[in-house]
Amino acid sequence: MTVMVVVVMVSGMVVSMTVMVVVVMSGGALKVLKVEKGEQSLSGKEKYICQLVKTAELDPSRNYLAAFHPHGVLAAGAFVNLCTESTGFPSLFPGIRSHLMMLTLWFRVPFFRDYIMSAGLVTSDKESAAHILSRKEGGNLLAIIVGGAQEALNARPRSSTLLLQNRKGFVRLALIHGAALVPIFSFGENELFDQVANSPGSWLRRIQNRLQKILGISLPLFHGRGIFQYSFGLMPYRQPITTVVGKPIEVQKTLYPSQKEVDKLHQRYIKELCDLFEAHKLKYNVPVDQHLEFC
Repeated sequence: MTVMVVVVMVSGMVVSMTVMVVVVMSGGALKVLKVEKGEQSLSGKEKYICQLVKTAELDPSRNYLAAFHPHGVLAAGAFVNLCTESTGFPSLFPGIRSHLMMLTLWFRVPFFRDYIMSAGLVTSDKESAAHILSRKEGGNLLAIIVGGAQEALNARPRSSTLLLQNRKGFVRLALIHGAALVPIFSFGENELFDQVANSPGSWLRRIQNRLQKILGISLPLFHGRGIFQYSFGLMPYRQPITTVVGKPIEVQKTLYPSQKEVDKLHQRYIKELCDLFEAHKLKYNVPVDQHLEFC
């Protein structure tokens, strides 16, 4: 019974926060600006924005596997940019349909399941990935938030630690289907909320890790601002989110990739992701001495 109550509470929270993002966007606190080929044109009061930056073309005759970083507390950038048309994904990448993987748990909730499926979300299992990446007509981009629920526990302002060092399943998947790997980094994702201190090894982190193993989802204790005050609440801080889509990494189709081949491509992916981060960080208020860290 306790587990069921927790699941219902978390489900309600996700729905509420999703609605909140839409309300905030429509109210002007989080304005949307379409960015064509990486060019920005901010003016006037357009300060709080969610924007999508394109750095390379995607061939609509091919399928792509995109790795999204970081997860953040609620993966707001992934949802807004890849599951809605508010930042102009269809016009930036014509002929490409985006799909975002989500924990299978959420697809067991009636009505909520239909809502997320209508936005292009799919279950995070091999069968769903294979179905999308094996489509011969191409034109599909499957996005995976590699850090997943566990990375959400590290999401806090000024954090650039990614859960990636030992996560290689997405690389193996790309090799099996010959899908080009696309690195995506969302600047500002970790700036939306503060989180109660939960350093690895602390009693709170141990409880959160235990609950994650039981429920399959993480429960970060986060807070932001209020509606009429800025000190405390569940509204996100007024911080911009800039999601940068990197250049595709060509992948040779290998039905049965060896561990050596997986490791080699994984290291190349990390390098390309670091290059993407370093090339754009100064534009989006990241200190020059801050670099990506992996665990």
